Amino acid sequence: MASNPAPGELELVRAFINTWDADEGREDVAGPAELRAWLTEHDLLDARARVTALDHRQAIAVRESLRAVLLAHAGLDLDPSAPPVLDEAARRARLGVRFDAHGHVRMAPEAGGVAGALGRLLAIVAAAQDEGTWARLKACLADDCQWAFFDRSRNRSAVWCDMKVCGNRQKVRSYRERHHRPHALHD
Repeated sequence: MASNPAPGELELVRAFINTWDADEGREDVAGPAELRAWLTEHDLLDARARVTALDHRQAIAVRESLRAVLLAHAGLDLDPSAPPVLDEAARRARLGVRFDAHGHVRMAPEAGGVAGALGRLLAIVAAAQDEGTWARLKACLADDCQWAFFDRSRNRSAVWCDMKVCGNRQKVRSYRERHHRPHALHD
């Protein structure tokens, strides 16, 4: 799968969304232990933190809601169930405005554990929206892909993670649909 990494910390959000790979049928965070390992590997969670089945279900719901937003960035209608899931995750994380020693403001979670880790990802989304990069993070419109990618096109119109793979597959499908003529039945 094409990489198309996002700039700065937004790459962490892209990587989280891509813990599910439709093309390969691979789930990198299949359970609480795998979720803990992924969050720990990406410095979002302490390795000793407890991760429950509920934490896992909530993380998957956040991931798929973020994917729904990225599909909307690529041109689909936003799944109306996505914003409430993300709002609830922000509430669980107790996201709030924080000031650093220089007086710069940032969004940060007060909660610890998985709720705080997911809150950190949502804080990155908020910062990316302020920076103007959030809308360029998209999910591939190919049903068998949906890989998160960063749209680097000048006109911000990319809809596939990789034109050579997903874009070409779609062009071939479209060609076949246009040129496929059902054969008439003869008596």
